[in-house]
Amino acid sequence: MMTSAGHESAGKGRKGRIPFLRLLGRLIDLLEASGKIVAVLCLAFMFVALFANVVLRYAFGSGIAWAYEIHALLLPWLVAGGIVIAAARGRNIAVTLLAEMLQGRARILLCLVIQIVIFAISVGVLWSGQPILRAAQFQTLSTLGIKQIWGYTGLVYAFAAMALIALFDALRYLAGVDAMSHDPARSSLS
Repeated sequence: MMTSAGHESAGKGRKGRIPFLRLLGRLIDLLEASGKIVAVLCLAFMFVALFANVVLRYAFGSGIAWAYEIHALLLPWLVAGGIVIAAARGRNIAVTLLAEMLQGRARILLCLVIQIVIFAISVGVLWSGQPILRAAQFQTLSTLGIKQIWGYTGLVYAFAAMALIALFDALRYLAGVDAMSHDPARSSLS
C-alpha cells in the first residue's frame, strides 16, 4: 500500500521540498539496496554450503558439520533482507480498501497514520526484543562456536530499517506526496 515510488516527481511546485523528497527517496532506495545485498549474500552462502555438503557426503561419505548450523545464523538475515525490500517497495502485506476509497488529503492523512503506527510497532519490537538479544549472547552454536546473537541481529536490522522507511514515508506524506500513486516499474517484482 505505501510505496516510496514517485519520489522523483513528488512535490512539484513546492520549492525547497523537492531536494528533501529526493533525499528521502534515495535513503529508501539505499535501504532497499542493503536488503537486496543481504538477501543475495545469504542465499548464495547457504546454497554453496549446502551444495558442498551434499557433494562431500556423496564423494567421501561425510560432509561439513557446520553446514547444518549456518542456516540458524543466515536464515534470519535472509528473512530480514526480504522484509526490508518489501517495506522499501511498499509491497508488505496490507489491506488497501479504505485507502483506495479515500482521495486527496484524507488518503494522505490515513497513510501518514499508518506509517506512524508502523514506526511505533517497529521501535516497540526493537525495545521489547532487548532481553532476547541479551540472552542470545550466551547461546553458542555447538559446531561453529558462534554466538546466536549474530542470527538475531538480522531481526534488529529488519525492524530498524522498517522504522526508518516508515519515518521517511511519513515525512513524504507530510510534504503532501500521494501515497497511492504507484509506479508500476518500481513495484514490479519481475
